[in-house]
Amino acid sequence: MQGTGWKKYRRPGITEMRPWVPADRAGSFSLSAADAENGSPKPGDMIARNPRNHNDRWLVAAAYFFANFSLVEPDYDTD
Repeated sequence: MQGTGWKKYRRPGITEMRPWVPADRAGSFSLSAADAENGSPKPGDMIARNPRNHNDRWLVAAAYFFANFSLVEPDYDTD
């Protein structure tokens, strides 16, 4: 049976993200097959990174981003 064992979890931390830009090199972030099939990467998508390993990056589709994330105030530089 599909879905067995799935549970909901909240994220206790903050996710570092920035907008995807056309200059982002292919392969510099993970892109799921489902997102690729839906036309990503595209404007409005975001690139997330692991705060402990800045080379670990993945695409967050725009629709998911806008439905699930809000900016932490004040916006501080994470570099």
